Amino acid sequence: MFVQAILTAVLAVLASATPHRRQEARVVTSCTKPNNAALTFDDGPWIYLYDVSKALVAANATGTFFFNACIYDEDSVKRVQYAYQHGHQVASHTWSHADLTALTWDQIHDEMWRVEQALQKIVGAYPAFMRPPYGNYNDLVLRASYIRGQVVALWDFDSGDSVGATPAQSESSYDQLVARHPNTILALNHETYGTVGF
Repeated sequence: MFVQAILTAVLAVLASATPHRRQEARVVTSCTKPNNAALTFDDGPWIYLYDVSKALVAANATGTFFFNACIYDEDSVKRVQYAYQHGHQVASHTWSHADLTALTWDQIHDEMWRVEQALQKIVGAYPAFMRPPYGNYNDLVLRASYIRGQVVALWDFDSGDSVGATPAQSESSYDQLVARHPNTILALNHETYGTVGF
């Protein structure tokens, strides 16, 4: 708690030291490298992580896993380690999946800090990306992400798995998307639902 209080105080000083216009994190809504797809998975770590990872690795691909809280129990720690050891990127989806736009400056930092600390303890990595729950962000969230050195990652395609799409429906949505030959894809999936089409 003492370390968190110091971190909060230092971040507040840094935030107030910026003259006039405050710096804001970059927001990514599409893949930045042409002819590529970024497959992302929110709300884990969950039991489906292993299957998702195996499918990606079998296709010579990696994904980005945006993790929430509950990553300290033994099974969750193993899942985070497994994803990281298999070349996947680990990223932050905040601690409690709260709507960050409804939180104070300190609460936003706490949500981010907890996941960062957990990932550093579990795999020794600091998340380069943060995905705000529900895709909601405001100036405070962008400033906090900037101070923390993180890019805010959204998406340009939603597989629909979190709202009940079956694997066949998600696959059909992907097929329709690919048929349009987009230059890039930044896909939102959830590894917490058995409906992930892997």
